[in-house]
Amino acid sequence: MRHQRTGKKLGRDAAHRKALYSNLAGSLIEHGRIQTTEAKAKAVKPFAEKMITLGKRGDLHARRQALAALRSNDVVHQLFAEVAPRFASRPGGYTRIVRIGPRQGDAAEMVYLEFVDHEPAPSQLALSRARRSEAEPAES
Repeated sequence: MRHQRTGKKLGRDAAHRKALYSNLAGSLIEHGRIQTTEAKAKAVKPFAEKMITLGKRGDLHARRQALAALRSNDVVHQLFAEVAPRFASRPGGYTRIVRIGPRQGDAAEMVYLEFVDHEPAPSQLALSRARRSEAEPAES
C-alpha cells in the first residue's frame, strides 16, 4: 500500500520522473507558461514552487540546490535574477493551472501551468482577426 507516499509515478521510473520535473520546471521558468497534461502539471507544480522559494532565498547554497535540481545555468540565473524578485512579497502560490480542454489525439486533459503574474501575449488568432477586419473595406 502507498501509505504516506506523495506524488504520482506518471508511468516512469525515478530517474525519468526527476528529469521530467526538471525539464518542465525549467521550461516554466524560461517561458512563464507551459502547456502540458493535467497530471504532469499537478505533479510538477510543487517542484516549481520549491525552486521559486529557493530563488527568493538567494544565497549560494540555494543557488547550488536549484542548479542540482534544474541542471541548467541559464535557467537558474533567470530564476534568481528575474523570476524570484517578482514574487519577493508573495508568501507562496506562485503558479496556477488553467484548463484548456482535451487533447485531440487521446482526449487527455490539457492545461496551462503558468505563473500567477503571467500576462499572455495576444494569440495569433486574435491578431489575424484584427488584421482581417482592418483590411476589409468599410461598407457604406
